Amino acid sequence: MLARSAKALFSGLIDYAGLFPPAALPMADAVRNYDAYRKGEHAWMLGRFVVPIAKIGEVPDDFPITFVAPLVEVSDHVYIESDDIDTLAVRGLRAKIRTGGVTNDAFPDASTVARFIQRCAEKGVPFKATAGLHHPIRCIKPLTYEPDAPTGTMHGFVNVFMAAALPQHAATILTETDARAFEFGDDAASWRGRSIGTEDLARIRSDFAISFGSCSFEEPVADLKELGWL
Repeated sequence: MLARSAKALFSGLIDYAGLFPPAALPMADAVRNYDAYRKGEHAWMLGRFVVPIAKIGEVPDDFPITFVAPLVEVSDHVYIESDDIDTLAVRGLRAKIRTGGVTNDAFPDASTVARFIQRCAEKGVPFKATAGLHHPIRCIKPLTYEPDAPTGTMHGFVNVFMAAALPQHAATILTETDARAFEFGDDAASWRGRSIGTEDLARIRSDFAISFGSCSFEEPVADLKELGWL
């Protein structure tokens, strides 16, 4: 049975970005996928459909979308890809952090991500993450779907969002590679004995750590199943 804290952490977590690398699907394929996902067993985990602003007219009218222009993402709120959290806070904007890409140099180190999360928490700035978060736990994986793809260390989305829930421990949580260090129960989720209540976790997800964009929805779901968290 799905633990209540896992449901709180994973609900609406994954914005589907199948149009973007490394998947880079044609619009028809990405639309077909998203439509299937939102009718499927794990639709409760699905967020918005991510689309470049130039292609927004090609998306079905009933899709909940977020559209992107360079360094900016807009849905109900505006997210700016910036580490100037003070300015975002003053202007009532939200933050976005790029957590990976198709080359190793696109991945910020754990200390950079930790500082970003902590500054957002201090200033009350909600954030999203984008790119590179295909797997729940920090790991070494191929960076693209090509047969000869280079490998690299990828941030885990459970690491990132549990770091947001426990920002005082963010730097260490982000480097965690052992899935057994995370536990999900009905009343709380925890990392190495540091816990956060399920209701607080749900509030953090709703108001602070909003979602992450991934060109794959199936890959994160499959990994969570393998770990026994779904």
